[in-house]
Amino acid sequence: MTMYLSFFTSLFHKFTSRWPLFLYAAAWTALLTATVAAASFWPEVTFVWSISPSSSFSKECEGAAGDASVAVRVPLDLPGEILCLPAHLFRRSKIDLLVPPVFAAVVVAGSAWAVRALGLFENDDSS
Repeated sequence: MTMYLSFFTSLFHKFTSRWPLFLYAAAWTALLTATVAAASFWPEVTFVWSISPSSSFSKECEGAAGDASVAVRVPLDLPGEILCLPAHLFRRSKIDLLVPPVFAAVVVAGSAWAVRALGLFENDDSS
């Protein structure tokens, strides 16, 4: 029983002696998590904003045959410029559920790699 107690005491001492490092790591983790959440969520926000009734992209678009129900307005790089594409090109697919989490994982892995490459968590105990 005393062996387990000494193990936990030693472990607790190691954690409390590195409290500033854990606080620093927690702050960076929170910042990276917020960045990834914003990067993952922002495309959805802009999409919903662009299809809202007050948006110019929710207006009717003349299709190739003059039928408004078969074409979708797509914005181009220049403000005010639009392109009308057939509506059958815009539908949900199974990959829509896979892409956002994979993108978030790549961003988190890249951020962790950058932090490690910068050496932010290296200890310099050579005093």
